[in-house]
Amino acid sequence: MMKTFLIAILFSITAIGANAQRYAIIDSKYILEKIPEYKEAQKRLDDFSELWQREIDQKQAAMDKMYKDYEAEQVMLTEVLKKKREDEIYNKEKALRDLQKKRFGFEGDLFKKRQELIKPIQDRVYNAIQKLAVEKLYDFILDKSEGITVIFADPKLDKSDDVLRNLGIK
Repeated sequence: MMKTFLIAILFSITAIGANAQRYAIIDSKYILEKIPEYKEAQKRLDDFSELWQREIDQKQAAMDKMYKDYEAEQVMLTEVLKKKREDEIYNKEKALRDLQKKRFGFEGDLFKKRQELIKPIQDRVYNAIQKLAVEKLYDFILDKSEGITVIFADPKLDKSDDVLRNLGIK
């Protein structure tokens, strides 16, 4: 009876081992940084971001000056003029907030530029990862680039260079 029980356990362990899932670990940040088009797209995106930030900073400086001027002249203004200047300042602040939202907000200009410049490259990488998974029969491919998904990764499991080869890089 004991012998039969041990044989059953041995077969169970063997069956579990045979059905073990295959997985690989990649580093998408490493892969993207090796792609020249990604570096160029990221630089262009940074350039747009700097340009738009300068535009906002200039408008902010003009608004700050307007507010300081108002504070300095406030004692000499009539109630009607005070109200008019306060309305002007309020409208400038609102316009500045709207511009910030338009440039850097959710689905703003920066988001749209990122979609235009970087998403096609990310899609190529994703397709190369999918191709690798199908060719090598991986059940899972984990991304360690953000450090959230994987706590520890054995370097021999890192298939980032294989993805780069599939992209024709390196």
